[in-house]
Amino acid sequence: MRQDGSMPNRLAHETSPYLLQHADNPVDWWPWSAEAFEEARKRNVPVLLSIGYSSCHWCHVMAHESFEDQETAEYLNAHYVSVKVDREERPDVDAVYMEAVQAATGQGGWPMTVFLTPDAEPFYFGTYFPPAPRQGMPSFRQVLQGVHQAWDERRDEVTEVAGKIVRDLAGREISYGDARTPGEEELAQALLALTREYDPQRGGFGGAPKFPPSMVLEFLLRHHARTGAEGALQMARDTCERMARGGMYDQLGGGFARYSVDRDWVVPHFEKMLYDNALLCRVYAHLWRATGSELARRVALETADFMVRELRTNEGGFASALDADSDDGTGRHVEGAYYVWTPEQLREVLGEQDAELAAQHFGVTEEGTFEEGASVLQLPVRDALFDAGKAASISERLLAKRSERPAPGRDDKIVAAWNGLAIAALAETGAYFDRPDLVEAAVAAADLLVRLHLDEQARLTRTSKDGHAGANAGVLEDYADVAEGFLALASVTGEGVWLEFAGFLLDHVLVRFTDPESGSLYDTAADAERLIRRPQDPTDNAAPSGWTAAANALLSYAAHTGSEPHRAAAEKALGVVKALGPRVPRFIGWGLAAAEAVLDGPREVAIVGPALDHEATRTLHRTALLGTAPGAVVAVGTPQSEEFPLLTDRPLVGGEPAAYVCRNFTCDAPTTEPDRLRTVLSG
Repeated sequence: MRQDGSMPNRLAHETSPYLLQHADNPVDWWPWSAEAFEEARKRNVPVLLSIGYSSCHWCHVMAHESFEDQETAEYLNAHYVSVKVDREERPDVDAVYMEAVQAATGQGGWPMTVFLTPDAEPFYFGTYFPPAPRQGMPSFRQVLQGVHQAWDERRDEVTEVAGKIVRDLAGREISYGDARTPGEEELAQALLALTREYDPQRGGFGGAPKFPPSMVLEFLLRHHARTGAEGALQMARDTCERMARGGMYDQLGGGFARYSVDRDWVVPHFEKMLYDNALLCRVYAHLWRATGSELARRVALETADFMVRELRTNEGGFASALDADSDDGTGRHVEGAYYVWTPEQLREVLGEQDAELAAQHFGVTEEGTFEEGASVLQLPVRDALFDAGKAASISERLLAKRSERPAPGRDDKIVAAWNGLAIAALAETGAYFDRPDLVEAAVAAADLLVRLHLDEQARLTRTSKDGHAGANAGVLEDYADVAEGFLALASVTGEGVWLEFAGFLLDHVLVRFTDPESGSLYDTAADAERLIRRPQDPTDNAAPSGWTAAANALLSYAAHTGSEPHRAAAEKALGVVKALGPRVPRFIGWGLAAAEAVLDGPREVAIVGPALDHEATRTLHRTALLGTAPGAVVAVGTPQSEEFPLLTDRPLVGGEPAAYVCRNFTCDAPTTEPDRLRTVLSG
């Protein structure tokens, strides 16, 4: 019940934490549904579409300023049908209207505010609108009144604009290149373009705000492994070090914030997303695999532990995000309150002497690096100011004190795609660093996806919460990223059932998401809800696009099984990388990484032994997993095993466990020697 005694709006019956945050608004919200648009048609009013997500800072601000305001709500209720969408539940709806916003205004973001006809055609756009005119922006009330007036007095003009926008969107076709994968020339051009955009003083690419370039880093590591290009490794290593030493990385609890608002990685936007942490955990594990960097090892493990400790749900999956805002102890919700420190707060916890050491160690200053004299913790000094034991003691005491602060809110929604990324990261990190508990966490999350998100036809549901599947169908990134997670789990555990499940998902990609003529991929299935445009975006943003993720997973599955249709589909999909890689490599990193695997084979590794727990079998298996050859796939089992096609006709060698390595229809002689296998798989 609302504060005024009235009942909550229709969002009270939703499972999305973001929608539930708005259930007590005086705005008469509808979820995205045919019924909402039918209501607008019946009342002859436009639709206000508001899209955001639960950990979005400015979404909270606009909600407090406008959607919780009684007068604004009354105006909305009288003149509009208001529809609220969680972009993480409906990435297809978000993608379609974000494309329209960006085409019309040249920029986009969340909260996204779009005005639609009752036929769901957009005609006016924006993002955040303030409650009063500010910095050249009209107030939200002014926008509402202006749109209402235009709808009433200039309807023909409004519908003409809406129709033109939809026609323009339909004509915005991407040049997908050809059906061939990028070759040496295109990948070299992509590397050169990245070099031009690289920030040699600070690491990373471009200026502020600076986002973690996870997928580009995977490309750079694979390119170095295949070609030996030291410049590629240097960019990856230096960027990883700068991010890990900056404020974007949680120096006490592990895990990464969404991005840095400055070029120096000092002040983050404090929300912590599952997809960022899954991708970065894997990057740092792969950097350690390539270089042996102790910093990379520490960050990979701390990030994995953060995900398990703070994002794992009771059902065994991983929650979507932690909020940027939290109570600062005075009842105010403030961004970063949970994470920042003043010198005085350090003294209260550590005493004068240790506080001074901690301030030097973590870069805490009297004037502060954030707001109101507070500092974001960093590791600005490379040389330790005091011994490891003292550093650990200080960190433990600060972490214990921080845990007493009001914690940021958690979005407990399980997103299939992001859990797929987490499964891959935890499985590999657990295998590399002998942490079976991390592999077990990956298996538990995979079990949850199979149990709750997959139906009898292996169709995926996008989200679940509290053990209940959501109503929204999975999109391409869900099928691709979950398949990626299952394939990683198959290689690590030696359990072929995960390869089988990946095959079920990728068959859907071939049949329901692929254009049979061009080989291009759509974000939504052929039988999905029809929107004003079928979304189709191959570029990587905060996470791999469904397109490039599918190319990676299809390629790995083909390497495991020898399936020519899956290999052909992967190569056709990578034609877009040939077109975009040399021009915009920062936005197609996952596709470039897949192209590196194509050029390297990828290599197919079969490990056979009398038993999976046989010591020599385990050694060969671990050596194979630690190989840096781009995109190599690993199968492990007994000679009699039918779990993996790669194990067929692979006997022991002289009664000893052996490794078989093949690529491009050619196989090396089997070896029983880990050192020989290490050399073969060194890229």
